[in-house]
Amino acid sequence: MPLLNDYNPFTEESTEIELLIDSATPFALIVWNDEVNTFDWVIETLIEICGHSQEQAEQCALLIHTRGKYAVKNGSYDFLKPLCMAITNRKIGVTIEATG
Repeated sequence: MPLLNDYNPFTEESTEIELLIDSATPFALIVWNDEVNTFDWVIETLIEICGHSQEQAEQCALLIHTRGKYAVKNGSYDFLKPLCMAITNRKIGVTIEATG
């Protein structure tokens, strides 16, 4: 007499996956490339205003230069607004854009 087994290779188990959407950071702080500000000034600004490390600020500055713009920080509008104003005060082009 054969043994009964619960295993059936022709059935699939269904699993549910819950996706978490980060609704707390729907905006990006975009720094724009220009022909006026130096790499050093942009790097110093990203370190002092955005809290970037030296390496992170250098990478962002290179991406800003090569792509024409780059999102250097994400967050809520209220979080990014003072950063945007501080960068603008340093005569660097910056905008806040919705990411969604």
